[in-house]
Amino acid sequence: MLRPIYLPALGLAFCVGCSSVRMTGESVVLIGQEKGRLAYEHISVSSVRSTYRDHLPTTVHYEAGRDYLIDPAAGEIQRTPQSRIPDFSTNILYGKEDFNHGNFPGYGNGKFFAFIDYSFQARHPRTKLITTRLEKTRQKLQSGQSLKIVAFGDSITAGGEATDPSLIFWQRWADELKAKYPTAKIEAINGATGGDTTANGLQRLQAKVLDQKPDVVLIGFGMNDHNREGFGVPLETFAENLRTMIDRIRASTSAEVVLYSTFPPNPKWHFGSHRMEVYADATAKVAQEKGCAFADVYHRWQSIAERKKPEDLLGNNINHPNDFGHWIYLEALNELGL
Repeated sequence: MLRPIYLPALGLAFCVGCSSVRMTGESVVLIGQEKGRLAYEHISVSSVRSTYRDHLPTTVHYEAGRDYLIDPAAGEIQRTPQSRIPDFSTNILYGKEDFNHGNFPGYGNGKFFAFIDYSFQARHPRTKLITTRLEKTRQKLQSGQSLKIVAFGDSITAGGEATDPSLIFWQRWADELKAKYPTAKIEAINGATGGDTTANGLQRLQAKVLDQKPDVVLIGFGMNDHNREGFGVPLETFAENLRTMIDRIRASTSAEVVLYSTFPPNPKWHFGSHRMEVYADATAKVAQEKGCAFADVYHRWQSIAERKKPEDLLGNNINHPNDFGHWIYLEALNELGL
C-alpha cells in the first residue's frame, strides 16, 4: 500500500510512488478566448466552477467543451466563444496602465474568477527556509492549554476580499490547529485595521494587541508601507517599526511572535512603489535578528504566480488576495510546523 505523507513545501497530500498531487480552488481570470495558465503543467482537471468553495447555492459548475477548453500538458485553460465564464476583458480595470483605483467605482475581480480543482505532477516551489521558534506555543497545544492568537496587520490580515470570515488565512490556520489539537482551547482575534502601515500599527499596538494578553501574535505589514513616497513608510523605518513592535510585545506579554511577509500588488497600480521584495526581505531579516518565527508568504506567492497573471490572484485587482490567495498565506503559516 502506498503511504500518504505531507509535503510542507506545497501543503498538499500525495503518496510515495504516486505521480500527482491535488490542487483545490486555484483561481484564474480568462480574457476572451486567450489561454490562461495554471500554476502547474501536466494536469488532470476535476472541477471548474464560479466559487472557491464548491456546492454553494450560487456555485456554477462550468462544463468542458461548452464553457472551457483544457490543454492538460501545458496546464492551460481558455474560454469557448459561448462560455458562461465571465470575460475579464470587460473588467473596468482591464487594460488600464498606472491606474488610480479611486477613478474606477465598482472595481474588483470577484465575479470574474474561475476556480479549478486538478491533480498535477509534484514539484517543490522555491521558498526560503522557514524558522519556527514556537516551542511555547507547541507545548500549550500539545498539553491542551488555552491559546490566544492575535492577528495584527493591515487590510489583508483584516480579511480583505475573503468571501467568508472563515476563509481568512489566520482563521483557517486557527481552525486547522483546533482540528489537530482538539483538547486545546484556541481563540483567534482579528486585531488588524485596513489601510494601516507599521506607523499606524505602533499607534494601535496597545489596544489591538497588548491589552488582549495574547499567547501568539501574528504581525503582517508591508502592503501599505511599500507604497510610493507620501503614502508609505521608508524601508529602514519599516524595519525599525517591526523591531519596536516586537520589543513592546515581549516587554508586556509572554507571547511568541510570528512575522510574515506579503506579496506584490498589481504592477499597474499607481500608488505602489513596486519594491515589495525589499520589504519582504526586511521582514525576514528582522525576524532572524529578533529570534521570531517567520512565514515566507512573498516567495510562496511568487512561486505560485510564476505562470499566472497578477489579476488571477487579486480579489480587488489591486492589493488584496482572493480566497485562493488567502490559502497561499495559510500554507506559509503551515510551514511553521505546528
